[in-house]
Amino acid sequence: MALTGLKIQKLLPKTNCKECGCSTCLAFAMKLAAKKAELAECPYASDEAKAVLGAAAEPPIRTVTIGEGEHAFKAGGETVVFRHEKTFVNQTGVGLAVDDSLDDDELHRRVGALLDYELERVGELLRPDAVSIAFESGSLDRYLSAVKSVVSIWPRAVVIRSDDASALRAAAEMLRGRRPLLASAVPATVADMIAVAKNTESALVLAADNFDDLVAMADQCRDSDLRDVFLELRADSLCEHYQNNTIIRRGALKSGLKNLGYPILKYIDTGNPIDDAIEAGIEIAKYGSLAILPTFDPADFTPLLALRQNVFTDPQKPIQVEPQVYPVGEPDENSAVFVTTNFSLTYFIVSGEIENSGISAWLVVPECEGLSVLTAWAAGKFGGDKVGAFVKECGLGDRIACRKIVIPGYVAQISGELEEALPDWEVIVGPQEAGDIESFVKNVLT
Repeated sequence: MALTGLKIQKLLPKTNCKECGCSTCLAFAMKLAAKKAELAECPYASDEAKAVLGAAAEPPIRTVTIGEGEHAFKAGGETVVFRHEKTFVNQTGVGLAVDDSLDDDELHRRVGALLDYELERVGELLRPDAVSIAFESGSLDRYLSAVKSVVSIWPRAVVIRSDDASALRAAAEMLRGRRPLLASAVPATVADMIAVAKNTESALVLAADNFDDLVAMADQCRDSDLRDVFLELRADSLCEHYQNNTIIRRGALKSGLKNLGYPILKYIDTGNPIDDAIEAGIEIAKYGSLAILPTFDPADFTPLLALRQNVFTDPQKPIQVEPQVYPVGEPDENSAVFVTTNFSLTYFIVSGEIENSGISAWLVVPECEGLSVLTAWAAGKFGGDKVGAFVKECGLGDRIACRKIVIPGYVAQISGELEEALPDWEVIVGPQEAGDIESFVKNVLT
């Protein structure tokens, strides 16, 4: 049966209880139809609904959550191969690998530095997501002590890593309630690790050297009703790994292979920090769900988090700021007026360059649906008449005596329209690039 939202709604309880996270049953049905939710999220789904919809309503790549509460990290849930087809859903996680050979002071130093790091970019706060703790010492007591030391200061997602099933079992028991990720089950240990993961409510990584073993383990998980799974298909080269990621994504989305419909984990350690960052960037761009790096350096993490933000921004909903008149610095009635669009990146760059120029000014930001200057102008969202109407609507002319308004140089052609819309204002064509605002202010405006 075709899974339209209306057909699915008829099988839901129609109580609008909101316990699924949606405001109405219809909204939840639309998410099911778009494969952005699972029927299990509805606590009152009838047996009939489960029988009719069942797995058909699940996203082709399962959403897996590790961690708890506001610090939880979600991976998977994707419905398209290419971002421009619709959008990507859950951002690739970026994390740090440590191990129990480090003493507690060094563990706290490394993990504390990661915890303290955050980047504000275009109005969003970007942070790393996970810490992975490896069993290297050979002492189970030391490993458990190291895990306890890390989680005492790290509230976000935790990955416990070992080839020793008993070490994973003991650590998972200690972290019961934290929803850790167990890395990793291999063909020889997968049966035992499925039981551990289910008993401790943990997610499980399936690690294999080939597709046959990976698929066989995934089938075992499905047969055991363990759905919170990550895939780790190990490869001999970056090229092979890139190819494997693509096969997994396309197999899940295009061929409907349920045993490949899980998020992907990648441990990165090339021995060179620059190469590590490059591999992590490729993981973000091409289907990775969680990338763990061996060291933390803000110089590496900053471009990775910025890249991630760009890739996972919904192309149908650009990041945008509220349309209004923004003060830059401490402007008064004699301060000049600049104009730009409400695309967040444009706004923050322009406002920053005005501030760097040493002056205070008013920044007029009309509604442009989050488009950049040239795109908004080409789409008819940013013209002289629209800017003029917005200035009048805001009542800016009643608050200031200075009647100089600076427009972006790339849309100099709107100056005539703006002069007609604001006849008592002086329209000044500013620089094309925001980076030239400082010299423009010094050499032209003042």
